[in-house]
Amino acid sequence: MPELPDIELYRLALHRQVVGQTLQSIVIRSPFVLRTYECDPSLLHGMQVKSIERTLKRALSDPRRFDGIGNAYSDEILFEARLSPLQRTENLSEEEVERLWVACRETTRCWINRLLEQNADGFPERVTAFRPEMSVHGKFGSACNTCGAPIQRIRYADNECNYCPGCQTDGRILADRSLSRLLKDDWPKTLEDLE
Repeated sequence: MPELPDIELYRLALHRQVVGQTLQSIVIRSPFVLRTYECDPSLLHGMQVKSIERTLKRALSDPRRFDGIGNAYSDEILFEARLSPLQRTENLSEEEVERLWVACRETTRCWINRLLEQNADGFPERVTAFRPEMSVHGKFGSACNTCGAPIQRIRYADNECNYCPGCQTDGRILADRSLSRLLKDDWPKTLEDLE
């Protein structure tokens, strides 16, 4: 999987070549490229490209934007903010930006205090991104502590994103690149489809 310097290089190259251009057609050569989408890609024909940006989850774990937030805490922050990990950063309302800001501050502050309490007497011996007190990170299949919905995940390369469809996506199940491709039409799209 390309890492941040490579991704930024691709983003800048695409920005130079396509921003301001009108989409003449879209060809998806491999289902691996399109993990999930808000609308049918064919509906984008004739629209103008305004920017090249990754999703809210990727923005949160980008150290140039939010220093010190990685995969685990971005899952927790998005859960606290009640935001979909695949929501586009440019589509956030003012109220959602406020919720995200509060969740970033409160979640990091809460975890700093928890970890300080757990390691008050010495140097931390067990550094891990998976903690039993977390709400969604590493909890795939477990019931959400808030709404009871099963925690879902999106796998990509060596990482995964965990989220609660009941609290974060209005009950929608986001496509997982590997499993949704295998299941095709049998992939559940809502919490009701899981039952």
